Amino acid sequence: MTSPSSTAPAPPLGRALCAMVTPFTDDGVLDLDGAQLLADRLVAEGCDGLVLSGTTGESPTTSDDEKAALVRAVAEAVGDRARIVAGVGSYATRHTVEMALQAEKAGADALLVVTPYYSKPPQDAVEAHFLEVADATGLPLALYDIPGRTGTRIEPDTMLRLADHPRIVAVKDCAYDLMATQKVLSQTDLAYYTGCDEFILALYAVGGVGYISTVANVVPRRLRAIIDAFDAGDTAGARRLQQQSMELIELMMGAGLPGTVTSKALLNALGLPGGPVRAPLRPASRQATDGLLAAYEAL
Repeated sequence: MTSPSSTAPAPPLGRALCAMVTPFTDDGVLDLDGAQLLADRLVAEGCDGLVLSGTTGESPTTSDDEKAALVRAVAEAVGDRARIVAGVGSYATRHTVEMALQAEKAGADALLVVTPYYSKPPQDAVEAHFLEVADATGLPLALYDIPGRTGTRIEPDTMLRLADHPRIVAVKDCAYDLMATQKVLSQTDLAYYTGCDEFILALYAVGGVGYISTVANVVPRRLRAIIDAFDAGDTAGARRLQQQSMELIELMMGAGLPGTVTSKALLNALGLPGGPVRAPLRPASRQATDGLLAAYEAL
């Protein structure tokens, strides 16, 4: 396993990343113009990285061709102002490799690869899966650890072994296990990004490098301000900003609706690109949208 260096490495994917929604037209077709407009706004408002076709980007219901087209369009819109991280994970190693190669060809800067889901592979198979994907392209790779959705976590000892691969550079951490996270942080140079908006400040304070946020779709500047305040030595200000954001974070991420649904409800209400969600997801109710708007306006 690698050992942590005496000085923290530069964040390989940026610091403030948005897990961007995938905009669709009213009839459910991929809206590339809308994606470019939204990406440009997010970068202008403080995001230095965009994650495409992740959980929030409705990756289970978009085709491989749509995923590649989205990478090309967003890369064209933001140029070198932000890193483009393509979600390419699936439950099949061969398919994941194919999507990784397609994302590289389309212009992605890095890959986000989720633990294979449904089949619940043992840890040696999880490790082999990630190594095969990492060997397939020349792009840096972030491991996406979200056992609540996949049914399988990436155990800390597996993380420690995977950290030896030169292209496995980061983790999107949605495991809700701060003990395990700090174990890996203390023994490797893996760059940890929280995927849970309520942990932005907490993980950053113990050695994380930033966040991959769903809530950033609607308040990118507000979330960026949390880590900027911490970096400036204003820990009280960072704490205040995190706490002030919690009502909106809870409504968007912890009130029973997926973050994709709540993000698109707010974006649509604000006149920003979003569009409908694809089945089996369903749009937020008018009552839920009104509550989200109230929390957004209060923030």
